[in-house]
This record gives sequence, structure tokens and C-alpha cells, in this order.
Amino acid sequence: MTTPTQPRPSRHDRLRPLEFVVMAAIVAVFVGLVVLLTTREPILALVFFGVAFIVSLVVLAMLSLAVKPTEAEKTDLDEQNHEGQNGR
Repeated sequence: MTTPTQPRPSRHDRLRPLEFVVMAAIVAVFVGLVVLLTTREPILALVFFGVAFIVSLVVLAMLSLAVKPTEAEKTDLDEQNHEGQNGR
């Protein structure tokens, strides 16, 4: 028996998590550089870099969860839910 092929996610869907990580890294590099240039202490700059990366990543993820899905996304989610209930 042949198995039904799952629709492949689009390139945008596959790269979306990477976009969040890159945006968080940009914010963290900015914060790290500002701390390094003002205090001249690399260890303190690394700590601020890490904290800024984690905080900005969490904030971006929470903001993305707050976005209301479009009709196409709702339809796609409903189709996936029905596939999961049928045992596929």
C-alpha cells in the first residue's frame, strides 16, 4: 500500500525559526557591543550578550504567538487535525 505524501512546507515556513534566531542574535550583538564599548570588560559583555539573546528570543516567540492566524493557516491547521484523528 502506498502512503500518502505529506505536503512539504514552504521555504518560508522552514526558515521562520531561523529568522527569529537571527533577529535575536542581532539584538544580542548590539547589546554586547554597547556594553563592551562602555565598560571595556569582555566578560560582562558576554554575559549581557547571552542574557539579551535569550530575552529577545523569548520576546520574539511570544509576539509571534500573539499573531492571529489567517484563513489559509486555519484551514491548514484543521486539515492537519483531521489527519491526526484518522490515525495517519
